[in-house]
Amino acid sequence: MAEAQKPQAATTPAGRGQQRPARGGRRDERRDARDEAPKEFEEAVINIDRVARVVKGGRRFRFKALVVVGNRKDKVGVGVAKGADVQTAIAKATDVAKKHLVTIPLERDTIPHEAEIKLSGARVLIKPAAPGTGIIAGGVVRAVIGVTGIRNLLSKSLGSTNKVNIAYATVEALRAQVPRSEWVGVKNAPKAKKESK
Repeated sequence: MAEAQKPQAATTPAGRGQQRPARGGRRDERRDARDEAPKEFEEAVINIDRVARVVKGGRRFRFKALVVVGNRKDKVGVGVAKGADVQTAIAKATDVAKKHLVTIPLERDTIPHEAEIKLSGARVLIKPAAPGTGIIAGGVVRAVIGVTGIRNLLSKSLGSTNKVNIAYATVEALRAQVPRSEWVGVKNAPKAKKESK
């Protein structure tokens, strides 16, 4: 009997004929499932700087990332963070941006009214635009508006060219928007002007 069983064992050696999961398969499956899940927010890296801290032994280099996140509808946020490498800095900045989201009242793919915000040295002016105009903005303002649901907008960046300040000023200008239903019919429509240090 033992001799009769041996040939059977030889015809199906361990690992052949039977499909076993590859080692570490569960981890790969988890990773794939995480990638396939739809992302609620879209991230855009605006700028990455290398910053140095001078210590007794020389300089210690780190990276500073400026990231904007938005849901392509009515939410947007900006975050700045530092990290030992670029990926760490971007991940930290994304977390900061998600914690400081601003809800924008939209009016037919544009903003309800004009707003001019001064934040530190940066001044940003945004205006509603007619359908078909597109986003008339440069650099940082375009990146911030690009992750929102706004499709038509006029803007001008005045004053400082510091990207961080321009990004925060743009978000403040969007935060200053008042829904049309709250001021329509009022004699003086809002023209937001806000100064902060």
